[in-house]
Amino acid sequence: MLVDVLAAAALAAWLGVLLLPSAPWRTRERLVVSARLPGGDPDQVDLSNVTVLIPARNESAEIAATLRGLTGQGKHLEVFVIDDQSDDGTAESARRANAEFAEPLDLRLIDGRDLPPGWGGKLWALDQGLARVERDFCLLLDAEIVLDAGVIGTLLRKADKENRAMVSVMARLRCDNGWEKLLVPPFIFFFKLLYPFAKVNNPHRRTAAAAGGCILIETEVLRGIGGFAAIRDALIDDCTLAARVKQSGRSIWLGLSDSVTSGRAYPDLRSFRNMVTRTAFTQLRYSAVLLGVVVAVMAVVFIAPLLALAASSGPVGVAAGAGAYAAMSAAYWPTIRFYRLSALWVFTLPVAGVLFLAMTVESALRYWRGVTAEWKGRTYDSGA
Repeated sequence: MLVDVLAAAALAAWLGVLLLPSAPWRTRERLVVSARLPGGDPDQVDLSNVTVLIPARNESAEIAATLRGLTGQGKHLEVFVIDDQSDDGTAESARRANAEFAEPLDLRLIDGRDLPPGWGGKLWALDQGLARVERDFCLLLDAEIVLDAGVIGTLLRKADKENRAMVSVMARLRCDNGWEKLLVPPFIFFFKLLYPFAKVNNPHRRTAAAAGGCILIETEVLRGIGGFAAIRDALIDDCTLAARVKQSGRSIWLGLSDSVTSGRAYPDLRSFRNMVTRTAFTQLRYSAVLLGVVVAVMAVVFIAPLLALAASSGPVGVAAGAGAYAAMSAAYWPTIRFYRLSALWVFTLPVAGVLFLAMTVESALRYWRGVTAEWKGRTYDSGA
């Protein structure tokens, strides 16, 4: 009987997700890059009002592709690469790659200074770049993000047309090997459930979020909220920045795009686990109560339907389990389709859900041991 009741609760939960007015399960918020930009050919779009800030720590394997993507954006683009004390020759890789381009970028390499207490590494690098920006817009770009031709012009046009102070794009993450196919689409799916894009993009709603890999923001707005110093200790820095911008009274936009991709590979479970565990408990505000709620809810919505199908004592429980599984799969299908995967992958969501639940619990255990996050050779303790 308990299994049947839990399966019915899971069915109600998934039907509730499907019926939410914000439709967070859909992928309708898209940045569509068009060749029909002001000035015609993307190569001729004037980008003299944009400075790209790329914080880079040990990114020698990725930085060349990122810079190559910027060569097809337009003319007069200014690019700052802030080398955050890399030990793999990142700055030299960037310099060498730019020298080999048919039309080199206006590239400036900034040697990052020592990380001050209380700062996140990425934010400290961006702050050093921001200090030198004199243009109207900053494009905050992670060192493994590759832009198709015309993306920056499209971002500028969207910001101007819709009066958005900040426009960000959730990059299409790599989804090549088995672990990536199992875990990358759920990562995007869960993010959209936590931060429904329709609410983020509604200036009358408080919900705020951003995708830190690709953010176009007005320089004056960024400085007006206190710059990166105002969020210097934020581990989920993109969403914190979005919240500050929205609280200042300005509108933001967040969406998906086929034209913004990440080159970062996740070859095994461990690499993906490290990415998730560094911020999962932060998302729960380091609350044991919220962790308990999440454990209970995820156990019900992901495990109960399967238990009902396998161990229910009657047709009602089986029907509830099957209905919950079907509703869950229907909600997950648009994300699977966005990543162009076989429809069979929708049935793996319960497995991914259990793995994400385990990563969240591990993130909490790390915090209680005194470590908030580990990234790129840096450890941030929970006291900070």
